[in-house]
Amino acid sequence: MASYGVDTRPAAAGEGGALSFLSRGLREDLRLIRARAGELETFLSAPVPEPELFARLRRAYSSSASSARTRLDLSAIGKAFDTEVGRTTRARWRWEEEAEEWEPIRMVKARLRELEWRRQGQAIDMLHKVKLSLKSMSFAPEVSEEVPPLDLGELLAYFLKQSGPLFDQLGIKRDVCNKLVESLCSKRKDHLAYNSFPTSEPSEFRNDNAGDELDVRIASVLQSTGHNYEGGFWNDGHKYETADKRHVAIVTTASLPWMTGTAVNPLFRAAYLAKSSKQDVTLVVPWLCKSDQELVYPNSMTFSSPQEQETYMRNWLEERVGFKTDFKISFYPGKFQKERRSIIPAGDTSQFIPSKEADIAILEEPEHLNWYHHGKRWTDKFNHVVGVVHTNYLEYIKREKNGAVQAFFVKHINNMVARAYCHKVLRLSGATQDLPKSMICNVHGVNPKFLEVGERIAAERESGQQSFSKGAYFLGKMVWAKGYRELIDLFAKQNSDLEGFKLDIYGNGEDSHEVQSAAKKLNLNLNFHKGRDHADDSLHGYKVFINPSISDVLCTATAEALAMGKFVVCADHPSNDFFRSFPNCLTYKTSEDFVAKVKEAMARDPQPLTAEQRYNLSWEAATQRFMEHSELDKVLSSNSDCTSTTGCGKSGDSKMKKSASLPSMSDVVDGGLAFAHYCFTGNELLRLSTGAIPGTLTYNKQHSLDLHLLPPQVQNPIYGW
Repeated sequence: MASYGVDTRPAAAGEGGALSFLSRGLREDLRLIRARAGELETFLSAPVPEPELFARLRRAYSSSASSARTRLDLSAIGKAFDTEVGRTTRARWRWEEEAEEWEPIRMVKARLRELEWRRQGQAIDMLHKVKLSLKSMSFAPEVSEEVPPLDLGELLAYFLKQSGPLFDQLGIKRDVCNKLVESLCSKRKDHLAYNSFPTSEPSEFRNDNAGDELDVRIASVLQSTGHNYEGGFWNDGHKYETADKRHVAIVTTASLPWMTGTAVNPLFRAAYLAKSSKQDVTLVVPWLCKSDQELVYPNSMTFSSPQEQETYMRNWLEERVGFKTDFKISFYPGKFQKERRSIIPAGDTSQFIPSKEADIAILEEPEHLNWYHHGKRWTDKFNHVVGVVHTNYLEYIKREKNGAVQAFFVKHINNMVARAYCHKVLRLSGATQDLPKSMICNVHGVNPKFLEVGERIAAERESGQQSFSKGAYFLGKMVWAKGYRELIDLFAKQNSDLEGFKLDIYGNGEDSHEVQSAAKKLNLNLNFHKGRDHADDSLHGYKVFINPSISDVLCTATAEALAMGKFVVCADHPSNDFFRSFPNCLTYKTSEDFVAKVKEAMARDPQPLTAEQRYNLSWEAATQRFMEHSELDKVLSSNSDCTSTTGCGKSGDSKMKKSASLPSMSDVVDGGLAFAHYCFTGNELLRLSTGAIPGTLTYNKQHSLDLHLLPPQVQNPIYGW
């Protein structure tokens, strides 16, 4: 059979040679692998060189530490590092030359790099520890910029310093408190804490006064903590936010047609304050129900609505000031107390001033307004609260039965309400009680009509006419406390020396019958007439006005008589201090001196007032004094971001603002007094026990009808306190 070139025989000899070749190649590869694996195992089992490096570092450090120098010689450490790094580098190069790029070799390289990085990190850590050890060998002190905390002595000194108002209430002198503070501060005088300010700080921080230094010390501690005091312990801190035009609310205890000082003077104050375009003014007066109006207002005059009474008040005022008034009149519920002849607010008076207008409050007779005030604290609702004291209540109370005991309690209650409800208190004269936060300043003027009368009389005298055709007179409400007791005593004691001298008396009042009976019984030359307005034409011809009263704070009738160019004979008393500068004011100390002053006034003519003297008696001057001493001018001109308790400063002012950083102990005490007063006046039984009118905790139904208020049971539900 033919074949097609294919050999189908078994290839015995050729096949055996190929297998032998493959077997030899595989054995050679296995030998090389075993050799490399043996070398790798030898390398991995070899000791790591770290202990040798550490040993060299310790030997180098020990040799340098034993030397006399404190500086560490790092040359040995550097040689050790060079030797170790060189050996490692040479080994790495040898392995790179001998090893092939096989997977186990790459793993070994990664392991070597990891070991090298670890050795370098350990060396860096070692060097850092060495540096710290060397630094600890230095004895140079480090300057700490941290402000040390307050110690117990400083806290006690600050507590004593802020408790000054409380010590005043307890009768402890301020000098004792100041000495205690100085003693506590002197113990820390030379301590580093008082030199915590850098030497580059302005010298104004360093004050030799212990109290000021303590304030700055505490302020620095508070500033270092980032603390910023923004409110009191008792208030919620939410107040009227000042706008472009400010709001002034004048709250008083009486209203026309009752011709009393707290009705007339606040009315004039509102008119002259409203003349300025800087602020809107609201006069807040009491509204009496018709039954009370008949008891209070003269000639049984009554009003059926607040609008009717407002019209009467505006007409009366504009007739006297000579210009159109531009202020708002609001009413709050009030009740008349016959025994004290005064009007007591019914309910919370502050609620009748809207919150959007609660900016500045002027409280005419703040003690009277707040005796039984049960409502929001005035200083919480308003940014600035000024009290004006009109009446010497202690003098009136002492004349009553058990007057000394009553006067004691009233004195402390007046102190409490003045502290709790006012930022500033103005006293018309030194005849008033010395209240906290108070100062003496006459902020009242006279009706412009009286100044016009004085100018007319002066012109008549210059032309040679006889201006004064009558002798002496006295005008005032006919109650014993208004000077009638003193007048009867003076004339009774000096009746013989005043023989032929007659005094005309004008007035109406509860004690009219008793006063006239006493004068008739003693056969005194006193002629009694019905009361009339001091501006009445029938009174212009009198030359001498006699006022023996020592219960007045600042007698309006005395100022009016001086404005009309008359002589005034009055007692040497703090209530008359403002009038001493006028040449026509003649003061006496004794009954004999009284007789001498009366005869002097009757013997000659009074001097005409100068332009400056007329201005000092005017309401323009009184308003200027009020703006200045109540700090109202500063409040009205301040930036809208400022308030009466924090103040403003320039942004570049580096001086520390202590008022913004220090919580005042005085504020805490005032808040505590206000809270205690609120709790006391919220109890009807306690109110009645102290002489309050029943039902004045809130207004009655007739008030709600007259003033268009919510019914009292809705405004003050039975479950509300």
